Amino acid sequence: MSQITLFSTPKPFVDPHISMIQKNAIKSWIALGDQVEIFLIGEETGVKEVAAEFGVRYFPEVKRNAQGTPLVSSIFQIAHANSSSELLAYINADIILFEDFVKSAKIISDLYKEFLLVGQRWDLDVTHDVDFKANWQLKLQKELRNSGKLHPRGGSDYFIYPKTCFKDIPEFAIGRAGWDNWMFFEARTKHWPLIDTTESIQIIHQQHDYRHLPNGQPHYRLPESDVNMKLAGGEIAIFNLIDTDRRLCDGKIRPPKLSIGKILREIEIFPLVHLKSKKLGWLFYALFHPRWGYWYIRKFFGKVLKRK
Repeated sequence: MSQITLFSTPKPFVDPHISMIQKNAIKSWIALGDQVEIFLIGEETGVKEVAAEFGVRYFPEVKRNAQGTPLVSSIFQIAHANSSSELLAYINADIILFEDFVKSAKIISDLYKEFLLVGQRWDLDVTHDVDFKANWQLKLQKELRNSGKLHPRGGSDYFIYPKTCFKDIPEFAIGRAGWDNWMFFEARTKHWPLIDTTESIQIIHQQHDYRHLPNGQPHYRLPESDVNMKLAGGEIAIFNLIDTDRRLCDGKIRPPKLSIGKILREIEIFPLVHLKSKKLGWLFYALFHPRWGYWYIRKFFGKVLKRK
């Protein structure tokens, strides 16, 4: 039995560059060997053929929204129902993994029953098929040191968690903003260890443009991202890597690095995480984001006056 199930929803294998980087990513997952099983989910163009080519499991039947975008809830349910592993990991389909991915997940699973592992990525321009032969990891890591760039702290391109977690997920659209932030929010408010593994897990994000999205727009500008935000619970539920409460470093769990920003953020989210109060959560959000608070008050009273 594998130690962890990796699952993903690839983009259509139409654009030559997108096709190349997704195949690079999948081949890196396969290179992890029997430690992992791999699921490709969704019936986008070419996914079935690539799954057959690489000998990984394929699940086409995924629920979609009115725009035809796969739903996160359905994707995660498929992975949960079919996995033979106690650990699951959703990964964006352009991410190259190394052996430290499974190793770090095993360390955490031996310590906690419930948790969520997240982390920063390294951005790298990849313009060729990666040769996954001997020493491929060393070669790529050298290229990463020379040309790669650590992405700013924000969301995460992977989510590692045990089967006991994330059984009830709103109907978010995959590949749009908001749903990944909700994953952080859910872990913190459920008091599952939310662990930043940036120092222990190195992943490569192969750079690409947004031609695969409607009108070539970044995902956070699309109407579906607005829907995701509402499903998540609004701005107060938009958590990210600053909200992790532990980190994995040198095989050991350590507290998060403290800074003025981190301390202020913990004060801001205290009502949500520790008091379970959304009303106080909104009040604290308005206090810490006065421009938003001012805009919201104007909007609220504008509606009241309009009704009168």
